[in-house]
Amino acid sequence: MSFKVNPLNNDVLTIKNETAIARSIRNLILTDKGERFFNPDLGCGVNKLLFDNVDLLTASRIESEINYTIDVYEPRVSLTNIQVDPNYDNHTFDIAIRYNIIGIEARPQQLSFVLQSSR
Repeated sequence: MSFKVNPLNNDVLTIKNETAIARSIRNLILTDKGERFFNPDLGCGVNKLLFDNVDLLTASRIESEINYTIDVYEPRVSLTNIQVDPNYDNHTFDIAIRYNIIGIEARPQQLSFVLQSSR
């Protein structure tokens, strides 16, 4: 996150539209359930799954968690595809989420990142 200053009003620049939604989705996925005060159900259970075996079964469970979390907590998007690929050599999961933004004219979006356990 950058703290660049708006030259017109000397306030911090805000993130809008596509970038804000992509960051929201990523934050939802990386937030553990119970981590947010006053909203203990918010979040995703993928961090606990990262300590399971790196295989297709765990990838499927991660995909289900991500799908549920986005459907429940991010009403601004319509999911088109979630792809979770196990990377056996690096003990990580490669995530690609494709979605459409509801309510604005924007091309289909894709968010890609890597999930790995922190030891």
